[in-house]
Amino acid sequence: MTVAAAKKVVVFDYGFGNVRSAERALARAGADVEITRDYDRAMNADGLLVPGVGAFAACMEGLKAVRGDWIVDRRLSGGRPVMGICVGMQILFSRGIEHDVEAEGLDEWPGTVGPLRADVVPHMGWNTVEAPAGSQLFAGLDADARFYFVHSYAVHEWSQESHNPLLAEPRVTWATHGEPFVAAVENGALWATQFHPEKSGDAGAQLLTNWIETL
Repeated sequence: MTVAAAKKVVVFDYGFGNVRSAERALARAGADVEITRDYDRAMNADGLLVPGVGAFAACMEGLKAVRGDWIVDRRLSGGRPVMGICVGMQILFSRGIEHDVEAEGLDEWPGTVGPLRADVVPHMGWNTVEAPAGSQLFAGLDADARFYFVHSYAVHEWSQESHNPLLAEPRVTWATHGEPFVAAVENGALWATQFHPEKSGDAGAQLLTNWIETL
């Protein structure tokens, strides 16, 4: 009996992200993981994970400094899977505004990352999410599953729709902290979460397993 090789996943190391935590979580979920910023390795991996912590503008500067923006775009142009986490998700949108500073994002999705409007900020801790029907990312997870969030900014509106009947509509998951915000997106080869699956225990492990199984 032939055993299938583990999927190769690169955690993209551009200086802004908990790469070691992501590496350990992906390895536990069954992936063959490498942390690198090497162009060829990032391009040829089965999956590319883009982490992110800190400020939107700083993450974008760090990503561009090592051609990460180009790598993400080239992979998606070829239908190669990419997953963003936390600020790694936020920079996939058109722009971010933090402390009145506006920065351009990767513009893979329309939308603006802005401050959370809540009594307590940052949003730090465990929260449930509202996943759409048919979600692959949240397959096998109960509706009351909780995920770990640490953020002060989020996307509050989703405006992208597919008018091509041959293309699946993006699946958007929401959470609420003071107000609803985008907690995750599944859009073809591009998936992302605002929360940290690598810090979300068994629920996060299941979510990463779900992603790896699609690679």
